[in-house]
Amino acid sequence: MKAVASVDLITELDAAVSGSTPARRAEMLRQLMHLLALSAHRLREEQIGIFDDVLVRLLPGLEPQALLQLSTGLSGLAVAPKETVRRLADHEQAPIAAPLLRRSQSICDHDLGEIAGRRGRQHLLAISERPYLDETLTDVLLRRGDIDVCRVLAKNAGARLSQHGFAKLVAITSCNEDVAESLGFRPDIPPAMLRELLSKTTDAVRIQLLRTAPPRQRQQIRAALDSVAAHVGAEMPEPIVYSEARAVVLALSNSGKLNDSTVNRFAVRREHTKLVAALALLSGASIETIERLMEEGGCESLVVACRASRLNWLTTLAVINNRNVPQLPEQALDRVKKQFDALYLSTAQRLIRFGSTNNSATTSPELRKALAMPETA
Repeated sequence: MKAVASVDLITELDAAVSGSTPARRAEMLRQLMHLLALSAHRLREEQIGIFDDVLVRLLPGLEPQALLQLSTGLSGLAVAPKETVRRLADHEQAPIAAPLLRRSQSICDHDLGEIAGRRGRQHLLAISERPYLDETLTDVLLRRGDIDVCRVLAKNAGARLSQHGFAKLVAITSCNEDVAESLGFRPDIPPAMLRELLSKTTDAVRIQLLRTAPPRQRQQIRAALDSVAAHVGAEMPEPIVYSEARAVVLALSNSGKLNDSTVNRFAVRREHTKLVAALALLSGASIETIERLMEEGGCESLVVACRASRLNWLTTLAVINNRNVPQLPEQALDRVKKQFDALYLSTAQRLIRFGSTNNSATTSPELRKALAMPETA
């Protein structure tokens, strides 16, 4: 009985569509979409199929603006008429196809692969933005897409990349810093590919990755940098990351301009590498020691480094407040200031140069005594 009713409905619709104006067809579309939006979540597959038959018959007579509205409306439905979706997603006009290509759950991977294999740049860009893409599809997109498609895929955490896909993106990182940064932040990048990326890219990208990557990824990046440095015969990755900053700081020191105001400016402007290089030079500590102190939640050992660098409290406060860690509350800063004021310069220099700040998680008795800190139980 339902099948007969469906056939009767389609027959009536064909007659209505054939003699209707574009305005009338647009109104019919509006009413159908309103009904579908209200009821799609509770309709059975065969009922969705009836909507599909109706919409497919409406498509040829619709204006581009109506098609765009239909595409946008269908893209937000968890369950949508599949044939209508497929035809719109494969529409030659990319603006009409794009909403469905970006987010519709009703397009199968096979159809997406066919569209990616024959449509143009805008279609490829839209597909690249989907929240999930498998390796087969990203390989097609990378083979046919331009640099903008590469940028989108590198940044899209839901796009799975094959070994070949990673290799293609890494190959272009030497002249595309944004692709290099996006790849460096991906947790799924193979270690060998990360090392190759870091060997090809610029110091600016390496520094940005070290500054802003989550802690676990930062460790992976550091390990990769160590491997790259060892491969080229360096002892540590410092020359790769800090060479420019060290040169600037040394020039300032040689000209007598490496002082409180200079370090304060580095801190306020968040010029991380210059700040680390300046504190290392002024305090006598290593780059690695200062960088570690800058990343710790507490700041007792960092206060020692600042005091050893002959910085005043205002500059020390600027250094503490402009790290990439949560800021300390006022009460904690008041306590830190008292520790800073009570710390002798000679004591601070001895502590920082002879390694008593190397493990802030179990602060050494000498450091606790110098800062007038209570012993832990």
